[in-house]
Amino acid sequence: MTTAHNSGMYSRTMKMNARVAQLLLNVNNDMAVTDSLDTALVTLVNIIAKTIGAERGTIFLNDTKTGELYSRVAQGSFMREIRMMNNQGVAGWVFTNDEGAIVNDAYKDRRFYKNVDIKTGFRTKSILCAPFYSASGEKIGVSQLLNKLSGEFDEKDLDLLMMITQQAAIAIQNHLVMEEVEVFRKQELDFLEVVSQISSELELEPLLQKIITTVTQMLEAERSSLFINDEKANELYTIVGEGLGKNEIRFPNHLGIAGHVFQTGEVLNIPHAYADLRFNPSFDKQTGFFTRSMLCIPVTNKSGKTIGVSQVLNKRGGPFTEEDEARLSAFTSQISIGIENATLFKNVQKLMNYTESMLNSMTNGVITVNEDKLVATCNPAGLRILRIESEDEILHQEIGMVFAGKNEWILKKMDDLEEVEVMVDTELEFGGETISANITILPLLDEEEKALGTLFMIEDISTEKRMKSTMSRYMDADLADQLLESGDDVLGGQQSVGTVLFSDIRSFTTLTEELGPQGTVSLLNEYFTIMVDIIQGEGGMLDKFIGDAMMAIFGTPEAHDDDPDRAMRAAIAMMTELNEFNRLRKQKGMMAIDHGLGLNTDEIVSGNIGSPKRMDYTVIGDGVNLAARLESACKKYGAHILLSEYTLESLKATYRTRQIDRVIVKGKTEPVGVYEALDYHDKTTFPNMIEVLGHFNSGIEYYNEGRWTDAIKMFNEALAGNPNDKCSQMYVERCEQLIANPPEGEWDGVWVFKSK
Repeated sequence: MTTAHNSGMYSRTMKMNARVAQLLLNVNNDMAVTDSLDTALVTLVNIIAKTIGAERGTIFLNDTKTGELYSRVAQGSFMREIRMMNNQGVAGWVFTNDEGAIVNDAYKDRRFYKNVDIKTGFRTKSILCAPFYSASGEKIGVSQLLNKLSGEFDEKDLDLLMMITQQAAIAIQNHLVMEEVEVFRKQELDFLEVVSQISSELELEPLLQKIITTVTQMLEAERSSLFINDEKANELYTIVGEGLGKNEIRFPNHLGIAGHVFQTGEVLNIPHAYADLRFNPSFDKQTGFFTRSMLCIPVTNKSGKTIGVSQVLNKRGGPFTEEDEARLSAFTSQISIGIENATLFKNVQKLMNYTESMLNSMTNGVITVNEDKLVATCNPAGLRILRIESEDEILHQEIGMVFAGKNEWILKKMDDLEEVEVMVDTELEFGGETISANITILPLLDEEEKALGTLFMIEDISTEKRMKSTMSRYMDADLADQLLESGDDVLGGQQSVGTVLFSDIRSFTTLTEELGPQGTVSLLNEYFTIMVDIIQGEGGMLDKFIGDAMMAIFGTPEAHDDDPDRAMRAAIAMMTELNEFNRLRKQKGMMAIDHGLGLNTDEIVSGNIGSPKRMDYTVIGDGVNLAARLESACKKYGAHILLSEYTLESLKATYRTRQIDRVIVKGKTEPVGVYEALDYHDKTTFPNMIEVLGHFNSGIEYYNEGRWTDAIKMFNEALAGNPNDKCSQMYVERCEQLIANPPEGEWDGVWVFKSK
């Protein structure tokens, strides 16, 4: 019985061994006819799942670059690729510990990685997993079966799984090698194709986009950037960057990792960016990106000059390798010429756009003629001057057709041209209309001084000449020239803030009676010469003479920041010069003259006013009227210079003034503060000024409060210091009048002028 039993066991073993041998032979045959890694994996998975009786099978291969287990296919619901770290899940445990695993209740096993079920929607019940070795004994992955169809996975299943995968290892490894070769070949072809495309790309932005896309894919990174050095600004900049949109980034070419690489020429491979003190985290904060690893290399041209920096971020699955450094260095060395060409092309385009914009914005006509005497370019101003509507009418036409008829003399100038020719105030005729122009003709030469053509610049000065002729009748030539810079419509009327100065000679009728007609004219000419020079010296415009009076404007047609101060300085100088003028007249036995001045700052309207037969460039408005009222009021106060509160508030400098009244002038309803300027006085013309002004100001306070008796005392104190202070005397008389006839209602200190 024992012999028969042993004989039966031996027979069964032989049969089983024969079946296993046949199975392995079939595995070997089936794997031999596979033509790719994908088909080999599908074939192997089908074999092990069918042989052992499992619902699903998977072969996980180890990616040595990323430290991940990946599966290309899975039986059942097709998954293109599943990846996980090679120490995760049951498969990761098997790979790491180099031993098989039998799990008959997956969700109770702590090694089980549930995320795969979550992604696929599959429910894992049991697992059989074994390490997968190459023919040479190198561990290349794991094989895994899920959900035994009948019963539970056991040790026999594990042994069979390892035998089958061992038999298929040679075919799988051969396909892996072939695939790596194919991937490398494809990368090289892509590399050559990109280099070829880059070599022919002249637009900088598309070029950079191609480069960073290629680099990102080639090195399996998350992002990359290519920074170009701006030599003028000493900055590194990029127009595009993977994940950065189209926002230009600029920073000094010595800052951060990129700046260090640019300055030193070193290659930096940094596995942990935040641990490197040279790393600048501000970009991460701006973009929300987290930089883990970084590879940064200099980009050099064929002469060895560093022209930029290539930067790649976050290698997928781990740090950048030496192979990555070599590939990136090789790539950047190939594309550096393309980068230089594109940068040069961009600079040329920028220069061309700048030149075109400049020519289009010029008011002077610019016409270029090539060496065949054909018109090459003409800017909009040139078309306007030539009375041509479209550049199509002139481009590629002979220059002789442009300068024809009365303009033919220009062609002779061009033929005889050896150096720059300038012609000022020359007449040209276009479209039957004569214009005045300044013309510049200059030869266009290349670097070797060979003729390329001719350039004509035409400045149309017709409008300027007409305006200058008109303006010279109103003001001095220098001011007329300044006006012309403001445009030809300045005479049409404009509103602005200006300071009006009125002056008038006192007792002029008495003077004319004593001097006679010739003496009066001689006096006025001498007097006006002095006063007009002072006004124009401060940049003012003499508006008109009104008999023995003058009206001047500060602030139009040319405005200054300190026009009120200019008017004030002019008024003080006019009084000072008048005193000197009178001193000289007295030495000659002639009668002295006196005048008063009024200043007001306000909105005024200026322009040509009149009829077609007679025009006058002048200013009008309430601001003008108030200045005239103030000049007239000088007589009432015994003052020589009166200014409104508006002028006082507008002054930038400090002057010696006193408020002498708040009045409502004729035609107005609102009171205006009136001030007297005293800077022209000396100790002789106004003795004890400080003490007098102190008493006077106290008197004004009492006057405004309605304490007229107290005010009279203060004004009398002022008169004691300066008996000739007519203003203090006037206030004594006014207070006495108010005491005798108190005003009705509440007193506000405002005096109403009954006359102009």
